Amino acid sequence: MRALIKLVFILIAAGFALGVYFKLYEEEIVGERIIGISVLASAFILMPLFLAHRWKGKRLQDYTLTKENIERMNNKNSEESDGESRHEKKD
Repeated sequence: MRALIKLVFILIAAGFALGVYFKLYEEEIVGERIIGISVLASAFILMPLFLAHRWKGKRLQDYTLTKENIERMNNKNSEESDGESRHEKKD
């Protein structure tokens, strides 16, 4: 998966470079079309591949704000603040 993502990235970067070249030195419309296709490819091909690779094996519930997660964060923050106040009193 990682090699595929790198290959797609290199192809899209080459497309951007080719589009800029065409826009500056050849036909401007062709360059803009190549750049546009590269942008679409990065948004609809590269980004989903990258996100699928990074989210593999992770649970979405760990990263969403549910009532249980908010309560757990509040409990964790209150425990940390209690620990800090105890250290301050000892010093």
